[in-house]
Amino acid sequence: MNLPVDDGSDAAPPLAREEYIEQEHFFRVLRERTATNVPVQDALSQIREEILATTNLPYAIDFLRTEALHGGRLNPAMTRLAHYFTPFQTYIIASAEGDSTKFDMATALLILERLAGFMADKPTRPGLFIYQFECIARNRLGYDAGLKAAAADAYFDDHWGIWINRVRGMLGTADFADLIYFRSAEHVDQVRRRLQDPERTPEYVILFGSSEGRIARASRGKDPLYMFAALQRQLGYPRVPRVEPKSEDKLPPALEARLARLEKRLTLLEAETKGTGIDLSEFMKKPPDFRDPSSA
Repeated sequence: MNLPVDDGSDAAPPLAREEYIEQEHFFRVLRERTATNVPVQDALSQIREEILATTNLPYAIDFLRTEALHGGRLNPAMTRLAHYFTPFQTYIIASAEGDSTKFDMATALLILERLAGFMADKPTRPGLFIYQFECIARNRLGYDAGLKAAAADAYFDDHWGIWINRVRGMLGTADFADLIYFRSAEHVDQVRRRLQDPERTPEYVILFGSSEGRIARASRGKDPLYMFAALQRQLGYPRVPRVEPKSEDKLPPALEARLARLEKRLTLLEAETKGTGIDLSEFMKKPPDFRDPSSA
């Protein structure tokens, strides 16, 4: 007996497909142009002309630009455009615009770019949730507020919203792979085989399919990042951007040599000021030896 899985594969996304396609282009070009030091306001004006006029995105860009001109940030405008941008999209931008965050805007825009691309293709609720969760985990954005924003996504139905909010309170006390496995069709099949009752049905809605359940069962007790990677390899789940750690910046050799000379000068000045005397031995060369070699 096959169980119906509420994965959302038959549900229509909140926005039309062309909206997500244009959003993907918008976030990608905004990321590329701001990386070349183009002001956000100018970049928004330029991109607006590229976006299809048959979508609602140009109107959203107008509002974003107005708010950016007044307040310098995008997330207040996105919050007011809740009918167009999801709470999770707004949360990602707000996290990048925080005063004390290490999460940069380039990564935030890349996350939203890939998210829009996923929604424009063949989205599923498990794929969307796992992508959102991994984004929060990898970038340390805060599980409580992050999952609250994820649960408010209109693409999730009531069953998913309730479960995601339960996950918020269970993290830290339960293995994340277990949380997925116990809501999968694979777990129900295992229970049926153990009890030898092929007609047994769970009292709750199944959210993940057998494939997700098998991967979660194989990942129990391991780092959740291994499970995310397996879901991406096996099921084509969207890949979360991985920020490479920045290497320590090094000064050019010429500048390092100049700084070394300045340090020596400061040391000499300090010695002269303190009256301890100046040691010039390192700056003095030994006189040449004019002895007659034949006298040795």
